[in-house]
Amino acid sequence: MALRVAGLDLSLTATGVCHPGRDDQSGRTHLIKPSGKGDRRLVDIRSQVLAYVSGCELVLIEDLPTHAHSAGITGMVHGAVREGLLSAGIPYATVPPATLKKYATGRGNCDKTAMAVAAYRRAEREFADDNQCDAWWLWVMARDLTGDPVFELPKVQREALSKVKKEG
Repeated sequence: MALRVAGLDLSLTATGVCHPGRDDQSGRTHLIKPSGKGDRRLVDIRSQVLAYVSGCELVLIEDLPTHAHSAGITGMVHGAVREGLLSAGIPYATVPPATLKKYATGRGNCDKTAMAVAAYRRAEREFADDNQCDAWWLWVMARDLTGDPVFELPKVQREALSKVKKEG
């Protein structure tokens, strides 16, 4: 039986989430647009993420870019969500943005349009925004990591799986 996995593209203004659908085989995407002001948004994002990923056995998070690991509001969102996952006992892993792009398209420096085109070509999936597209690709990658790929990808793209860093 396949593990229940989720993908998170974390942001203070628009967090993309992809989690198992009713049949566990399709990825359901959502966009979290937090209410409130200031740091209260962190509480809202953490709460909504935990509700969506409840029951998951692995959550794959797009990590901060290497040059931004210790700076900025996005780092605060990562901290709040990761603490929530740890407290809930939900294991997670991280993947650098360039590695996610390479997994999805074969190129680590592609733009958001290329990610969306790859999703459509591989699974006829379309998304309202790039946050949900990235979250879906994270979900696809997590499924592949756990031995239950959504579809077959070329070896050069699957090599990106070795760069995923188990965290929680």
